[in-house]
This record gives sequence, C-alpha cells and structure tokens, in this order.
Amino acid sequence: MALAVKDPDARIDYGIDWGADYVAGQSIAASSWRVVPIEVGGLAVESASHDLLRTAVRVSGGRRGQVYQLTNHVLLSDGQSEDRSIAIRIDDR
Repeated sequence: MALAVKDPDARIDYGIDWGADYVAGQSIAASSWRVVPIEVGGLAVESASHDLLRTAVRVSGGRRGQVYQLTNHVLLSDGQSEDRSIAIRIDDR
C-alpha cells in the first residue's frame, strides 16, 4: 500500500492506473471509494470519477496525526472485482 502525506487544509486528487497491472484487455465498469476510519472532521471523499482504465478521487479534511486508508473498489467489464488502497497521513505541509 502506498503512503501519501496530505495537509489537513488541502483538497487534492489521487488516482490509480488499473491498466498498468490488472485490466489486460478489460475495462472498468464501476468504481467506488471508501475511507477508514470514518470520523467527525476526518478525511472525506468529495468527488470521484473513472474512465476505462483509471480511477480518480478528490479528498479533503482529515485530523492531524491520523492515518486513513483510502480504498478504491472496481468492478471490471468481465465481472471480476478488485481493491487497491492508499494510506494517507495527515500532517502540516
């Protein structure tokens, strides 16, 4: 799992290129994102998008010192599904 550092005041996009490792001729049919832990003032998903091979999410907020797991779940065109996660530590930048 990759680790990113995010300022608590930043609104920033993160993306995953699924075509580089997994898709092999398939496409992304659906994508969803979740954050763990869920807490007041925590990391929040503002918006999300996807195309045939890549997914993207815009996040905001987060509590200083906390580490969040941001997980992308995709459903592929052949019915397979997969998850990838990014660890995001909140710290002043």
